[in-house]
Amino acid sequence: MAVTLTEKAANHVKSYIEKRGKGVGLRLGVRTSGCSGMAYTLEFADELNEGDNQFESHGVKVLVDAKSLAYLEGTELDYVREGLSEGFKFNNPNVKSACGCGESFGV
Repeated sequence: MAVTLTEKAANHVKSYIEKRGKGVGLRLGVRTSGCSGMAYTLEFADELNEGDNQFESHGVKVLVDAKSLAYLEGTELDYVREGLSEGFKFNNPNVKSACGCGESFGV
């Protein structure tokens, strides 16, 4: 299974990388945190790391380290506007529980 971006998320990433003037894609990961156990990490990648799993979605490289892939496999990343807020939304089929604030999840 792959980790994918919606077209809207991919367009947002492309636009941001163009504004930065550098970058090879988007790096996704997880870390231990929060009341439910895991939290997402998200950053723009300027280079490929050894061991990165690479996926391409709508012309954007998505990079995931091997440890995080077990938690992120099948995830779709969207970019949404809800009211006055906008940002990335993880649609992760592996999540079994999430905390009330939405900052962490459990698998």
